[in-house]
Amino acid sequence: MADRPIPQRVDPSALKQRLGGTGVWLASLSAAPVDEARRAAVEIERLGYTTLWIGETPAGREALTHAALLLAATERLQVATGIANIYARDAVAAANGARTLADAWGNRFVLGLGVSHAPLVTTRGHDYGKPVAAMRDYLDAMDAASFQAPLSEEPPRVLAALRRRMLELAATRAQGAHPYFVTPEHTAQAREILGPGPVLAPEQAVVAGTDPATARATARKYAATYLALPNYVNNLRELGFSDRDFEGGGSDALIDAVVPWGDPEAITGRVRAHRDAGADHVCVQPIAPTLAEQLEHLRLLAPALLELSR
Repeated sequence: MADRPIPQRVDPSALKQRLGGTGVWLASLSAAPVDEARRAAVEIERLGYTTLWIGETPAGREALTHAALLLAATERLQVATGIANIYARDAVAAANGARTLADAWGNRFVLGLGVSHAPLVTTRGHDYGKPVAAMRDYLDAMDAASFQAPLSEEPPRVLAALRRRMLELAATRAQGAHPYFVTPEHTAQAREILGPGPVLAPEQAVVAGTDPATARATARKYAATYLALPNYVNNLRELGFSDRDFEGGGSDALIDAVVPWGDPEAITGRVRAHRDAGADHVCVQPIAPTLAEQLEHLRLLAPALLELSR
């Protein structure tokens, strides 16, 4: 059999166009009934958002099969993993699973990869290695994986990256970075490290509510998981937050920095701040008790957020 041509990987500038300026990040889809998740993806596409990001946890849906469910339910929506845990599948499975999705759905799939966190990795029965070295070895194995089916273009990949060394790896071994639980100040630093070419697509959790006490209580409940993980805490310390900011579920200053709240104008202002700091794409995660409420908040926010993307 003749050698197949080596497929090219999408250029970061083309990926920026595919992602659009504003996307949606919904952790809740991993636990929602499949029919509800499908309907949610269709509604997000109908509202005009261009990209839907999904997470992966040991107790949730496997990321690549979950992406397939959502791709099959939609027509134009980009679906991105935010992130697929490198300890959840070997590198060959990740490479060829992503290639299969990209081939089947017209290059609407983006593979976001990350090293996750030690408690979540040990739950799977693995040892948590040095993050940058583990990711580099994984990418090496992915790039060495052969694929017999025809493929016109390698699926794009981005890395969950917070600090300098992982951001540098994202700039050289992927199409860009997908930071999570960060501020516009972090976005500015990440853009400086990445340089102008790679994609920078931070997640931004938001609370659509104008009562300070209620909004901050919702934000603190969401933030509690991340403030218990060293990777996020260490990153926030590098941004200038002190021990006092991490007491009592997080100071008002810290909570307001990572989870903005307010009316659509206020929330759009935070997304604009990320864009002004160098983000190409901001994926907005509305924090609310139910998927139905999250979708309602996305409807409320859509006119202002999508106008910002034009």
